[in-house]
Amino acid sequence: MSAKRARPIVAIDGPSGAGKSTVGREVAAKLGYLYIDTGAMYRASALAAKRAGLDIEAAEAVGRVCRSLDIGFGPPSRDPARPAAVLLGGEDVSALIRTPEISMLASKFSAKPALRRRLTEIQRRLGAGGGVVMEGRDIGTVVFPDAEAKFFLSASLDERARRRFAELSAKGAPPPPESVRSDMEQRDLQDSSREQAPLRQAEDAQFVDSTEMPIERVVETILKKVRALERA
Repeated sequence: MSAKRARPIVAIDGPSGAGKSTVGREVAAKLGYLYIDTGAMYRASALAAKRAGLDIEAAEAVGRVCRSLDIGFGPPSRDPARPAAVLLGGEDVSALIRTPEISMLASKFSAKPALRRRLTEIQRRLGAGGGVVMEGRDIGTVVFPDAEAKFFLSASLDERARRRFAELSAKGAPPPPESVRSDMEQRDLQDSSREQAPLRQAEDAQFVDSTEMPIERVVETILKKVRALERA
């Protein structure tokens, strides 16, 4: 364990559709912490790979693209409804990375050691001083195993698929519900079975099932623990 930070690192891991982004933004806004969506960083990487016509099985090309990645975030916002923009080479790609195609490519690309090393390096630099809410799939197990506040947020597959379908419907022309569920099930399998940093719950993480729990209760559950750490 590293020296005690003035403000803790809050690590929220879990599968796709569990509500990590919504919860993470709310928690960060209420605490006045920096919110870092690591999933968005992997999605932005996948978009870069697609634009480059990258064969993700070509190790040399993968390494070259990873080394050149320029991913960051716009100015932080205290409004959880308006998260910081995701930037790829200075371009706001926030909307472009939220498609099923990019989601699946991100899951495959994220298994590449070169990409994980590059993004983990950036994530550790961003969060080292504490006072951050970082969510993804390996924050509490790989990126910050010494995070003071770890949570594993999940929900049933059916509920997560329902949420994702509603999200895509709001953007217009969603795929069939059964396709959304199938894609999510495949993503779960890819994330949990990959050799590099598979999705799993850290031993010291608090499990939170959001299947029937309102977002407000999930947020309060996390805030209660973090505020206790701040007072310690």
